[in-house]
Amino acid sequence: MSETAAPQTKTPKVGFVSLGCPKALTDSELILTQLSAEGYQTAKTFDGADLVIVNTCGFIDDAVKESLDTIGEALAENGKVIVTGCLGARAGEGGDNLVRQMHPSVLAVTGPHATQEVMDAVHTHLPKPHDPFLDLVPGGFGEAGLKLTPRHYAYLKISEGCNHRCTFCIIPSMRGDLASRPIGDVLKEARALFEGGVKELLVISQDTSAYGVDMKYRTGFFDGRPVRTRLLELAAALGELAEPHGAWVRLHYVYPYPSVDEVIPLMAEGRVLPYLDVPFQHSHPDVLRRMKRPASGERNLERIERWREACPELVIRSTFIAGFPGETEAEFEHLLAFMREARIDRAGCFAYSDIQGAAANELPGMLPKEIREERRARFMAVAEEVSAAKLRERIGATMQVLVDSAPALGRKGGVGRSYADAPGIDGVVRLLPPGKISKQLKVGEFTQARIVATEGHDLVAVPI
Repeated sequence: MSETAAPQTKTPKVGFVSLGCPKALTDSELILTQLSAEGYQTAKTFDGADLVIVNTCGFIDDAVKESLDTIGEALAENGKVIVTGCLGARAGEGGDNLVRQMHPSVLAVTGPHATQEVMDAVHTHLPKPHDPFLDLVPGGFGEAGLKLTPRHYAYLKISEGCNHRCTFCIIPSMRGDLASRPIGDVLKEARALFEGGVKELLVISQDTSAYGVDMKYRTGFFDGRPVRTRLLELAAALGELAEPHGAWVRLHYVYPYPSVDEVIPLMAEGRVLPYLDVPFQHSHPDVLRRMKRPASGERNLERIERWREACPELVIRSTFIAGFPGETEAEFEHLLAFMREARIDRAGCFAYSDIQGAAANELPGMLPKEIREERRARFMAVAEEVSAAKLRERIGATMQVLVDSAPALGRKGGVGRSYADAPGIDGVVRLLPPGKISKQLKVGEFTQARIVATEGHDLVAVPI
């Protein structure tokens, strides 16, 4: 007797957990879109699902622990678990798959950006109820599919992988070299999102500045028009698509190459938000060399100054690493001086994490964990001092705010974000009750607000 799956008598349900960065979130959205297109439903609990998919993060130790713990929890409550994402690509001791070593009972393990492999595993263990019709996905955005973000903002991934080999990073070993999406496909997805009501599009990748390098910036087509596969042309086209909808375009993971200078005028003209998420990581030339960072990092102060001259409203957010192997006290003080002089609007900092497989672990001068953590705390004290001073400069200004939360139509106030605030990583604008009874706040819509105070990393404003 051949083993064939019994026909489905009820709609199969899949539990889903998405961990890690926005790049992983967009992978999750692709999988969920395909699941929905094939007639699967998503379950809200592990025990209410027929099987569970866990999209993991494997970058730093805390993320690995969270991913392994989540897999264990899903196995305990459900028993049928498929693992995907960056942790799925990591090897453990002896070179065997780390997830398989820690949780041998999982049904399948794939690496990141592996929609078809995940779907194949789902089909094996939970046969699909009907054939896919992507346009019939309930709650989706047509060609853009399902999104895990609130309906008024969405991430747009323009490429996968990275060509750099920074010594602290293992992402290329998990996600591969840079592979840019065709510009026509990117713009079609963006248009579908704007037409579906998205008011903020967040452009993401491992290296947004390098978009199109792997394709030698070849010319693609969108609506019959030629468009070069390059950041400048992409940003201009996205700004053009956003304008009729009054929507924002925000750029993330922008390495500070000289080519970024060309994008700044688009920000000054209001075509994309005057906001740059630039992963500087450090300021001292010797540390940057040990990190094998791209671009000439020692000239970043000059670069920032030029950007702000061309676009005075520009907000810069960045991430840094404290306690990198071999970092001297003088090199660390150089970083603190850079923070004060560059006046980075928003900054995050990691104490160096000696993750398995990172080349930096072999560098001489590994610092004790206590020193790494102490330097991270000192850095954040300076970063918060700079950020607080910049926030105070906004008191009295009127700003456009995108409303994220507004109970009772905002009669008791709400929460939103200005152009200076990316969701989940920056501060927010705390909206007080409007002065006019007729004034309402609606989630996903813009309001004008007058800044009246600061509160930690946040602004306080009155809707007008």
